[in-house]
Amino acid sequence: MPKGAEKEINDILLTRYACYLIGQNGDSRKEEISFAQNYFAVQTHRAELVEKRFLEYERVKAREKLSKTEKQLSGILYERGVDGQGFASIRSKGDQALFRLSTVQLKKKMGVPDSRPVTDFLPTISIKAKDLAAEMTGLNVQAKDLKGQGKIEKEHIDNNLAVREMLTKRGIVPENLPAAEDVKKLERKLSADERKLLSETKKKKK
Repeated sequence: MPKGAEKEINDILLTRYACYLIGQNGDSRKEEISFAQNYFAVQTHRAELVEKRFLEYERVKAREKLSKTEKQLSGILYERGVDGQGFASIRSKGDQALFRLSTVQLKKKMGVPDSRPVTDFLPTISIKAKDLAAEMTGLNVQAKDLKGQGKIEKEHIDNNLAVREMLTKRGIVPENLPAAEDVKKLERKLSADERKLLSETKKKKK
């Protein structure tokens, strides 16, 4: 203070958000403000990376869950007179009901290689939509004691149409959602990250 005068000021406990606001709106020429701005920039980037990794992990798990559901459904249908070729046809008809496009058309629209399953490039919500429809089919086939490809195919189509209706009512049109990163690449990336993390943890322990 002027002329060497002193004034006692109480300490103030600030929330993290308050610190952020002060840092973002303060004079960056001051060392403390510059430090705060850099700190929050780094922390924000870290949070974004964590969120991105979580979303990637969720998509990989959703794809694994769908594979498991379809395997179970295939077993249920086999017991009711539907072979592998019949199951593939039923699944294809279900996809067409959900996306209003054939598998070939959907692959072309999303830029999916011909040799790859379109599901590996679907966004998480579309994968979960397929999974829900397949779960419904498995449940209803047993509850209604459906047998034969025709009846089961109609059930699967109806379930996919019901899921589509639910999505479109909320403004989500499955076939208009952009393609996501190849889920196989994500699996390799997450595995590599996990191995790297384990390696770093072991080094720190030593």
